[in-house]
Amino acid sequence: MTDYSLFTIPDFDANDYANAILAGEPYPQVHQTQYAKPRTGAALESAKEDISVAISKLDLSIEDVSKQIKSLVTAHHEELLQRAAGVNNLSGSLTSVRRGLDDVDASLEKLRQKIRVPYQTLETSAIRLQRIRQASDALRRISRFVVLSRRLETQMFELATFDKSGTAEKKKPNDSEGLSADQQDDKERIIAKAALTIAELGSLLLIVHSHQGALLDGPEETGDTPGKDSSETDDRTAPAMDSLVPLRSVKAAAAHIPFIEEAHSKVTHEMESMIMTGLSTLDQSLLASSLQTAYNLGALPTLILGLSRDLCDAVEERIRTAFDLSRISKEVVSKENVPSSQGLLYKSRVRTEPTNITAPQWTAALWARLESLIEEMAACCIKVYTLEKVLKLKKDPITQRSFLDDVMKYLKVLENKPSSTFWTSLGRSLEKYARDAAKGSTFLQQTLSSGYPRLLRLFHEFFAKIAVHTDTIYTQSQQSPETVLVLRALSTFEALYLSRSTTRLNEAVSQAFAGGSRAPPGANEGVAIARVVMNELDSARFDPLLMLAVARNVGAALDGATMRAEGLISSDRSVVMLIGLMATPQQILNGQVATCLYYCWTNLEKIAEEHTESAASLVRPGVKKLHDTYDSIVDPLLTAIRRELASIVSRLHRVDLQKAMGPMAGMAGPSLYMKDLADKLNYVKTQIFTNFSSDRTTRVLSIVKYVIRIFVLHASIAKPLGESGKLQLTTDMTELEFALGAPLLFLDTASLASPAHAANLPPLIVLHHILVRSPLPLPHIMHGWQEAEYVRWVEEHRKEDAWGLVEAALVGKEGDMLTYDPSTALVLLSFSSHGLLVDVSLVIDPDAVLSTVKWGGTLDPSVDYNWMHERKAWVWVMGWLERSEVGRVCAFL
Repeated sequence: MTDYSLFTIPDFDANDYANAILAGEPYPQVHQTQYAKPRTGAALESAKEDISVAISKLDLSIEDVSKQIKSLVTAHHEELLQRAAGVNNLSGSLTSVRRGLDDVDASLEKLRQKIRVPYQTLETSAIRLQRIRQASDALRRISRFVVLSRRLETQMFELATFDKSGTAEKKKPNDSEGLSADQQDDKERIIAKAALTIAELGSLLLIVHSHQGALLDGPEETGDTPGKDSSETDDRTAPAMDSLVPLRSVKAAAAHIPFIEEAHSKVTHEMESMIMTGLSTLDQSLLASSLQTAYNLGALPTLILGLSRDLCDAVEERIRTAFDLSRISKEVVSKENVPSSQGLLYKSRVRTEPTNITAPQWTAALWARLESLIEEMAACCIKVYTLEKVLKLKKDPITQRSFLDDVMKYLKVLENKPSSTFWTSLGRSLEKYARDAAKGSTFLQQTLSSGYPRLLRLFHEFFAKIAVHTDTIYTQSQQSPETVLVLRALSTFEALYLSRSTTRLNEAVSQAFAGGSRAPPGANEGVAIARVVMNELDSARFDPLLMLAVARNVGAALDGATMRAEGLISSDRSVVMLIGLMATPQQILNGQVATCLYYCWTNLEKIAEEHTESAASLVRPGVKKLHDTYDSIVDPLLTAIRRELASIVSRLHRVDLQKAMGPMAGMAGPSLYMKDLADKLNYVKTQIFTNFSSDRTTRVLSIVKYVIRIFVLHASIAKPLGESGKLQLTTDMTELEFALGAPLLFLDTASLASPAHAANLPPLIVLHHILVRSPLPLPHIMHGWQEAEYVRWVEEHRKEDAWGLVEAALVGKEGDMLTYDPSTALVLLSFSSHGLLVDVSLVIDPDAVLSTVKWGGTLDPSVDYNWMHERKAWVWVMGWLERSEVGRVCAFL
């Protein structure tokens, strides 16, 4: 069978085989080989042979096949006969089966007639019902459309009536407002109703598929209907279910479409006009009506998105214009009135940088533009917040959702609130154009960095203007994130300003320590550093954020000053040595540095009182370091002084305090140790403490208290102690008193007015002592009191009352003013036959004395000058008198 495999292919075609032989091509073709078994070489070459040879082969093959069949039938004829007999028996069985199948077909046909005919009837009725419903819905929509169209015509007629009324009112010479408030409210209400009508009409015109599922509620097609192809059923019902009847194809509805479109355009125009008017006048009721109209029209999301973008774009454009130097140049040039002839007119190119001559005009124009920018930014910000406030208040009457939530959460048109979008856009625009301006113009960089506080004050005005309409806060204690975002956009100019501030602080520190150890800083340098620090803090105190930034720089500058001071401080043994007649150079150097530190930190201690706690907390560590450095200089020296004085006082126990005293012996002189103690105290006072001009009183008092305590402790344990020893201790105590401080009784009169001698004494005691040395009566004598009564009265009353009593006692010795010379500030007083010239240039109120000279002949309105013109006016002079060498003329000391 291998030779005949070609003829056993399932797709064998005799014609194709013959054509292949005639054409000399192989058979089967390539695409047919997958169905055939691989042929032998003889079979493949058969098609290439001659036709006669192929026919001969076919004949031989046919004869061969016939012989094989004959031999096969001869060999199996018995089995074939048995199979033929079985086929005859089977044909009878098949006949009975066929008869049963015919019965089944008859029953099936009867059943089909009972089911298919009702189904086809039902299908036809369902399609008819669908079409009736479709027609009914079309009629219903057409009816509603016509009713709404007529309603819209009425509303537009009423709106046109208001427009005519408003136009007539505006034409009146004495009325420029147009419609009244009630008429305006009615007009807004009609516009909102018309918008709702137009929106419903638009929805009717656009309905094609939206109500398809509700209308087509007939039985579903499953495609399982017997005897009927499902595709045929779908083809029959598809046109009816595909779409509803569009109203635009209905002539009755199409006739109203042009009017509806015109009304939509007019209502949209009125709505946009109301929006613009409401935003410009901040009329929330008008905004609410216009937004309701937009919501009814279905245009609210698009409107809000457009308004937000327009306001942000307007602010960005205004910021770009404010920093545009070419516009500033044109503005300055346009203001210059330079005459020029028409023939010789020369137009120079626009400058982008001012010259030294035009710099003031450019600066004024820049600040004017920035002030205008702040005004427009505030106006836009207020509009955004007003719009957002109205969106929050207005709600959908059905869902009770606010318009803002509806636009953001459900429609998802806006990603953020309009206010958040505005602040983000404002900060981004400010940062971009400020950075570009600083990079591209030296003039803008210098002007806005040096005038950064002025720029900040402009933004403070901006925050103050919007604070009433927004929820932004910018105070010393609290700053809203929006305000911080805007100010961070100015970080370029803030960094330049802080750099200059840091330079001023560092220069002050460098100048103070420029002399090094040869010319160490002193009180003036310490005050200078503190003054620069306070000036920088005062310049930034109006802004909390700038204040914190400057305070950080101040802390760094004070740390630098501390390091410079520590580099000058000497720490060798000679600093605490108290040997010799003069202070060592190291002590003088440390005293100067300590004085500088003292005056610096004492002046800076007031920062906590004058500035916020947050700023003071940044400066306080630097001030504390100054104080600690000062203490590191003073404390070792004070410890050495106390140790030296204690060593001298301890020599008290070497004195013989029990020797016998003769009957004629008087008071002995001070002991040797007491003389040494007095000399050492004088050395400390005149040589050591004079180098420390700061806080001298406190240190002196601490040493005095320490010496007294140490002396009393040593005296209390002196043993053995006799009568002569007691007298010796008394003498030593007297010497110690004089050494610690000269008593009031032994001071000369001139020293009583010196702060060095009387600063630590009660003022009332000093006044008493002055009165005792003068011929003036004491207060208790003026009132006729005994001394005990006066002392008891002073103890029971305030010190101010006691001072007033002394002043009242002095009134009895007033003088009559004869004349006053403002150029020399001399007053001539008369006391009966005596005269007195008094120099009043050093009185408490110098303006009252020298005002006519100070004001150039124009009197200061805040000062009472009647005493200058009244003859015999009373003038109170407190002091003491000494007769001069000139004669009767006395001078006031």
